[in-house]
Amino acid sequence: MAPLVSLDGSCLEAVDSAANREAFGLPGASRGASAFPQLRFVALVENGTHVLFGTHPGRYEDGETTLARPALAALQPGMLCLADRQFFGHALWQEATATGADLVWRVKRNLRLPREAALADGSYLTTIYPSEKDRRRRANGCRLRVVEYRLAGVAGAEPLYRLVTTLLDPAETPAEELAALYHERWEIEGALDELKTHLRGAGVVLRSKTPDLVRQEFWGLLLAHYAVRGLMHEAALRAGEDPDRLSFLHAVRVVRRKLPLFVALSPSGQAQPA
Repeated sequence: MAPLVSLDGSCLEAVDSAANREAFGLPGASRGASAFPQLRFVALVENGTHVLFGTHPGRYEDGETTLARPALAALQPGMLCLADRQFFGHALWQEATATGADLVWRVKRNLRLPREAALADGSYLTTIYPSEKDRRRRANGCRLRVVEYRLAGVAGAEPLYRLVTTLLDPAETPAEELAALYHERWEIEGALDELKTHLRGAGVVLRSKTPDLVRQEFWGLLLAHYAVRGLMHEAALRAGEDPDRLSFLHAVRVVRRKLPLFVALSPSGQAQPA
């Protein structure tokens, strides 16, 4: 099976300083603005290992679709990318498909997707265009497949789910399989929770007072997440276990207990005994 990856974005709060407010911006609030500047980022996650990659940070005001462009450049041929409905658009779809990866993205229910050719599994083919002028002229179109389904008997389910995909052959990828596969996108929600809650700590802000150090702290947090996930993957392979069965929080606690046993580096770069 092709490596399965998911796309999503989130925010991290930084300590309140004039420099951080100017660099990252403040989200709005019911009364004025939020108390802390926020760094927004978009990332891909490898679903099997929860490793975040292709991460791109920016200002709070930057839209996730804007930050997704450099993140999607990390896609490679052979990958299958899942994404939620806020990311879909002709330009971003074209950029993502240009990487050679296949896509299964959710779209809004009211998006205009004419049924041009019905397929045996209930899905259908359609064409999207960059503008209404192009649609009228049938120019610069992009062919894709639409899968629509409902989740009967599931509490809180929406009336209709719509997916679009580059996988056009229903014999190779039936609509039912794609509908089930899309819900694997929630793996990135788990990875972001690991990063923000279990590793950084709930209610903890990035402590640096200057933008450069906030970004450095952000990349350090990502590296720490990668290191923990790497250790978990190695442990799972040795034990013959699925990495998904291991607890990230337990792994973080084990690493923290072991840290005093190793030599630490002081800010001066000189090794210090633990």
